Amino acid sequence: MSSAPAVFLDRDGTLNVQLVRNGTPYPPAALADFRLFPQAAAACRALKTAGYTLVVVTNQPDVGRGTQSQATVEAMHQRLRELIPEIDRIEVCYDPGRGEASRRRKPEPGMVLDAAAVLNLDLRRSWMVGDRWRDMDCGQRAGLRTILIDFAYGEPLRARPDYIAANIRHASEIILAHPLP
Repeated sequence: MSSAPAVFLDRDGTLNVQLVRNGTPYPPAALADFRLFPQAAAACRALKTAGYTLVVVTNQPDVGRGTQSQATVEAMHQRLRELIPEIDRIEVCYDPGRGEASRRRKPEPGMVLDAAAVLNLDLRRSWMVGDRWRDMDCGQRAGLRTILIDFAYGEPLRARPDYIAANIRHASEIILAHPLP
C-alpha cells in the first residue's frame, strides 16, 4: 500500500478563531468560545476531496500548566470533528513548554511523525498550515511544505514559510494549485 499525502493543520488561528489580547493569540478557554473560521469546513472538504489526509496538530500547554482542563480541550475536539468530519486524526501535545524537552511539542515534529507512522503518510507530498512560527519550524523539520496564515502577530519567524496565506481558504487554494504527483 502506498503512502498518502496529508495536510497537517494547526488548530487555533488556522481552523478556529483565536482570542487575541495585546497582539498575542490565545486558544479559546471554554467550549462556548470555540468558533470555526467561516471558510474552514469548506477548505477541509476541498482538500479531502483532492485526496489529502487531514491531521490537526495542536499544542495545548494550558492543560499541562493546570490552567485548563483536558476535558474542555477534548470537548472542543469533539466539536471540531462534528463541524469538520473530514478530519482523520487530531494529535495533541499537553506539555507545558517551560523549558522541558518534548519531542511532540511544536516546533518539534513529533506529532507529525507519530501521525505519519500510524496513518502511513508520505511527508514529501504533504503540507503544514499554521499561524505561528512554531508551526513553520515543525513543518520544515518534518520535511513538509509550509503555509503561514499571516495575522501579523509581530512575532519573528525562525523559518521562512514556503507560502503565505490570508486564511485557511487561501491556504487550501495554494495547496490545490500544486497537484499531487
